[in-house]
Amino acid sequence: MRDFYLGGSISEVFEMLPEYRVKKVKLGTREIGLVRIGERIYGFSAFCPHRGASLIQGSINSQGEIICPLHQYRFELKTGQATAGDCADLQTYPCQLSEIGLKITLP
Repeated sequence: MRDFYLGGSISEVFEMLPEYRVKKVKLGTREIGLVRIGERIYGFSAFCPHRGASLIQGSINSQGEIICPLHQYRFELKTGQATAGDCADLQTYPCQLSEIGLKITLP
């Protein structure tokens, strides 16, 4: 496991991550997506497990799912579970927001 840190405070993290907008970040050799809903931040693989489409171009619905722009497969941001489409689950990464910024843990 490896930890990465973004921002230096909660307010810096919120400025970097406007609500319901997917942001791509590169951590080590991995590209991941981050999205903020309220005070919760979710990290996930930047690519759909079905056909490798970029989820950075995906949309977030009111149920807390990211929707793949290619085939409209849906994945729960909290767990990565596929909720629509015949596909493997999406890889998710734990994110912890604190006074010193955002910690993202990758395997």
